[in-house]
Amino acid sequence: MSRLEAKKPLLFISEPLTKDTVSQSLSLLSAILKSCYGPAGRLKQLHNGVGGYVCTTSQSSAILSRISVSQPVLSVLTASVQNHISRFSDCGLFTAILCCSLIENFKSLNVASCTVIKISKHLLTLCMDYLKSEACGCRVSVDFSSLKTLLCLVRSVLTSKPACMLNKPEVDHLTTLILKAFMFTVPCHVETTAVLGKCIIVPVKGRRVVDSTVLPGLLIETPEIQLANLLAVKRTCSNMIKIALFCVSMSGDLFNPEEGTITVHHGISLEMSELNQLLDVGKQLVNDEVGLVVCQKVIHPSLKQYLKENRVIAVDRAGLSLMEPLSRMTGSKPIASIHSLSPSCYGSLKDVRIESFASKHFLHLIPNDTVVCSLVLCNRNETAWDELKRACETAEHVLQLTIKEPLALLGGGCTETHLASYIRHKSCSLSTSSFKDMDCSQTQYQLVADGFCRSLESVACSLNHDGGEILTDMVYGHCWFVPSGFPSVSNWSDLVSKCGCGINGNAENLNWRLLQGQFGSPVIQGCLKDPSVKLPDFLTLDCFAAKCSGLQVALETANLILDLSYVIKDQN
Repeated sequence: MSRLEAKKPLLFISEPLTKDTVSQSLSLLSAILKSCYGPAGRLKQLHNGVGGYVCTTSQSSAILSRISVSQPVLSVLTASVQNHISRFSDCGLFTAILCCSLIENFKSLNVASCTVIKISKHLLTLCMDYLKSEACGCRVSVDFSSLKTLLCLVRSVLTSKPACMLNKPEVDHLTTLILKAFMFTVPCHVETTAVLGKCIIVPVKGRRVVDSTVLPGLLIETPEIQLANLLAVKRTCSNMIKIALFCVSMSGDLFNPEEGTITVHHGISLEMSELNQLLDVGKQLVNDEVGLVVCQKVIHPSLKQYLKENRVIAVDRAGLSLMEPLSRMTGSKPIASIHSLSPSCYGSLKDVRIESFASKHFLHLIPNDTVVCSLVLCNRNETAWDELKRACETAEHVLQLTIKEPLALLGGGCTETHLASYIRHKSCSLSTSSFKDMDCSQTQYQLVADGFCRSLESVACSLNHDGGEILTDMVYGHCWFVPSGFPSVSNWSDLVSKCGCGINGNAENLNWRLLQGQFGSPVIQGCLKDPSVKLPDFLTLDCFAAKCSGLQVALETANLILDLSYVIKDQN
């Protein structure tokens, strides 16, 4: 078939970062993400042009998955940030904002991109070495024998998501629940390698947040099971409930014609043959003293009735998502065929109860050892619940990352301003041989280092949405926010009480200065050099692993985009 129109040639775009359309798109994306950042971030409503679901959020995972970008440069940036979010859940906005700032600051320098990339890699190495060193002044150790730091981590995640619409009592309640749920998933007995359990979030919309609760074990919504059936459930001689878990349909479906042909003799009912086979399975389950049957798909009504008459609870339509946690929690092996039933596939439960939340009724499966739990999550409406669910999943992931690497970074912009002060201090004391190794001059290095530091500071400045002044101190290099409405010549100690992370107060003269648009100064001392320093009860903390990864991803992505010489587009 001939073409209706001639094939168009490939479109070559040289030096894409110099194009106005790319710069404008980058600035727009940066402005959108900066306006979402932090506890006071502005919400975004995302919906498509033909109506449908409207998402109200300030979270990067929701925003980046719902917006489409036409510029290839922005596609690279958003793909990198989304990959970071898929691995760490947290610090997505930090990564994206820092990447945009690095690109904007680096491309404004009169320095070759290859030189910028070499120097920025060296600056990243300085940052990572410092963050991982014992001398680091912007990190804290997480002690799992004390709940204080863990509560601060979870609280920091929840308070940074304003679309959840939580007040302080609700934040405190959920913080405790999330930490309790996480503790349930930590195994009590570890032999060689520890594998964390799972927390299943159960939705209850239209109820108060303080009605949320966490229960050991699993909740399965089953409106038809009655309390009388539970009291008479069959138990083993050791008072346990034996459970069989089926991942195959038990509805008595006929064979699929696509699987081949079958020959049926005259007078034989295929349906009755299937049903008899199912009832034989039911008889074996009864003889094996099974008290609970859970099927991923559908159970035939006749088999259900037979099991009920023999004091066996039957639950069907459990769904694929519950199979893995059910198997792990009970020790059962999912049975994939009704033709081969082995007693070794059975698991056990400690107890079965009925729980009710709002108008929903659940079967509560209580295990012998709790590694799986259910978080019954309530919120006022669907939009707020969706946002809260994402926040709770992020908080859980942060705790999982922290148990692997028990460290946290100071939040509230303090890590960014502290790092910027540290880099400025280090860049002033670099040896001549270091410049030779990077094949750059001292002036070029200072220009790139300043652009890097200003990018870090711009992330901290993005936390301020109300027009007040932003300060940094000359002692710890922390970030301080002044309420709006005060002149720039004010006595700062009268206007600030605590730094952004909450670890430092204004008890001593910290020699504050305005942060925006000015060169920084070296840090005089680290804020946590004295191990006897007592941490405040309410600290703003960030996940160490997520923020370190975000710093690396932001800089590496910025370098990749700076190095783009051509964009080649197929116009057909």
